[in-house]
Amino acid sequence: MADAFNPVVLIPVYDHEHAIGTVVASVLSHSVQCILVDDGSSSACAHVLDEIAAAAPDHVTLVRHSSNRGKGAAVMTGFARAVSDGYSHALQIDADGQHRVEDIPRFLAASAENPDAVIVGYPIYDESVPAIRLYGRYATHVWVWINTLSFEIKDSMCGFRVYPIAPVIGLAARRQLGSRMNFDTEILVRLFWDGLRMVNLPTRVAYPLDGVSHFRVWLDNVLITRMHTELFFGMVVRIPRLLMRKWRTS
Repeated sequence: MADAFNPVVLIPVYDHEHAIGTVVASVLSHSVQCILVDDGSSSACAHVLDEIAAAAPDHVTLVRHSSNRGKGAAVMTGFARAVSDGYSHALQIDADGQHRVEDIPRFLAASAENPDAVIVGYPIYDESVPAIRLYGRYATHVWVWINTLSFEIKDSMCGFRVYPIAPVIGLAARRQLGSRMNFDTEILVRLFWDGLRMVNLPTRVAYPLDGVSHFRVWLDNVLITRMHTELFFGMVVRIPRLLMRKWRTS
């Protein structure tokens, strides 16, 4: 990992043309660099992204997929660009406006103080979140706690977090990660298995500004179920190492 702390904000975008302008404007108000990854958006959203990048060429880098490949694939494309541009850390935030952009300085400060850790946002929801979403998230939390033999990851589904880039690139070189909605959870569990520490920070989360969700109920639930199953068997072979880690940190 680079000695200098040099972060960039990474935003995967897929058809959020009504929210992304507000999100990027808020991000840039914190004097940070930004990488936008257009994950095969419609022409309307692509046009908005072109305008955003053209208006701030010194601060916004736009990378494109020719077709939709999924959130995880977009984030990994962003990591690859961040490495080539010399960044050490990437703050991931969603394009739909659900995350509190005002928390970016707090997350980056925590990352600067803990450069080898992942800074993981755990959501404090307002009244706009449907109860069924909370129940679904809790099921994933339980599986993550089982698959890490730890409570160190408070929430694996919040897309607001800061990664040290080098360990992510190393993990991706060894293992193909989930390319869609299974990405956020899988990468945290596997980075935890690799020995990275998780620093959890609370952050307020609201329902998206534009009301657009790309969660595909049947396909994404199948992918998430398969992911939890694979991680469970991966945990089983790692039980001695995970228990040793738990014993050393207790």
